[in-house]
Amino acid sequence: MSDGFDDGFKNTDDNPLSGLNIRKIPEKKTAVALKESMGGKKVPRIAAAGRGDLAEKILQLAFENGISVREDSDLAEMLAVIELDSPIPNEAFVAVGEILSYLYRANGQDDPFDTLITDGDE
Repeated sequence: MSDGFDDGFKNTDDNPLSGLNIRKIPEKKTAVALKESMGGKKVPRIAAAGRGDLAEKILQLAFENGISVREDSDLAEMLAVIELDSPIPNEAFVAVGEILSYLYRANGQDDPFDTLITDGDE
């Protein structure tokens, strides 16, 4: 059935009713490990990144050492292309902050992101 309107989307799947927002699972997993920065700036840095077998090893090491893991394929893909030991890019700050906040709570630690900001006039 067609309404004669060309919306620019071409459904190339065999199933004409599949949604356009459904993503295929990547063939190779991507994993990224973050570490805290030493020194004055507390910007997380890329400790390890890899795809396929290397991603599996990164995840295995995390699980073996009791490190909490959070799945976010879009963020992992963004961070995987950054040079090791580099700080995370500004575009990733909010997403990484949300994940770190989740991990602090999951590990029963105080969440440093859960603070009140005041204007200092009190």
